[in-house]
Amino acid sequence: MEKWHLMTIVVLIGLTVRWTVSLNSYSGAGKPPMFGDYEAQRHWQEITFNLPIKQWYFNSSDNNLQYWGLDYPPLTAYHSLLCAYVAKFINPDWIALHTSRGYESQAHKLFMRTTVLIADLLIYIPAVVLYCCCLKEISTKKKVANALCILLYPGLILIDYGHFQYPLLI
Repeated sequence: MEKWHLMTIVVLIGLTVRWTVSLNSYSGAGKPPMFGDYEAQRHWQEITFNLPIKQWYFNSSDNNLQYWGLDYPPLTAYHSLLCAYVAKFINPDWIALHTSRGYESQAHKLFMRTTVLIADLLIYIPAVVLYCCCLKEISTKKKVANALCILLYPGLILIDYGHFQYPLLI
């Protein structure tokens, strides 16, 4: 039972660090014409929502691959599509084809940051906890320490929460 209390604390620490990093700015903020990876992720939602699947990876008048062309595998594209359906429900302007290019707002930034957190809560963090709990022949302390090290790995936190990418879904 002690393991679960400790593991809960580790998860809460990981979530706190993640959200704290997300409160900062991001590369390309307010800098046209490309606007950084925030715009890349937003644009991929725009493309996956508004275009048929067969057009996602091909250059066209509706999908200029020179402007943040979708260059991740299909699983990531489907993740963008799922996020786009939620975005459309909240504010259709966020993913409007062509007219949303360069869109930046505090509400949308919060939405994008939240999608990263939800993906972590549903996929990454449970996988880490399960993996660490299933390790054989090591103490509870070491299992918790492993989870802490993995959940606080700065590379993923900075990419996911500071740089607007979802590398865990590739």
